[in-house]
Amino acid sequence: MTKITNALPAIPLPETLPADGMSRWSDLKNILPVSREKWRQLEKAGKAPKIIRMGIRCSFQNNREIHRWLADPLNYQVED
Repeated sequence: MTKITNALPAIPLPETLPADGMSRWSDLKNILPVSREKWRQLEKAGKAPKIIRMGIRCSFQNNREIHRWLADPLNYQVED
């Protein structure tokens, strides 16, 4: 007897960061070469893109700014 399943094929997750849009930490943790705490410290010092808060537990990063930071992390400065 053949067993039939209705399982959907797994959708692969993107391995790259889109140029536009916003991303959460869970999207960035495999792309950024630093820990979450180090990223928070860099952001606080103005050496990483600002975190955009949408509420108490919801924060995002601008993908364009992440790409700018990845291109030159040592000389990155937040634009005012």
